[in-house]
Amino acid sequence: MAFKPLHDRVLVRRVEGDEKTKGGLIIPDSAKEKPAEGEIIATGEGARKDSGELIEMAVKAGDRVLFGKWSGTEVTVDGEELLIMKESDILGILA
Repeated sequence: MAFKPLHDRVLVRRVEGDEKTKGGLIIPDSAKEKPAEGEIIATGEGARKDSGELIEMAVKAGDRVLFGKWSGTEVTVDGEELLIMKESDILGILA
């Protein structure tokens, strides 16, 4: 990928949700909520303290994460819709 986020930002690919409910009903695209789960594609180097010391990122490329419903900014990179968000918008890493 030809894109690298700056500072404490991450590039995330949303993980698509299920097409059907547990009962077998098919959910149309217009009724689906955007998933709040994704995979980290790229990370910046980290934030800096006032002293200039680097604070390393807690996430890395390949991690599956949960983030807030309205987190991030949607961007298109290499024809793919992705999200750019601050590391602090990430709620947790899925094991």
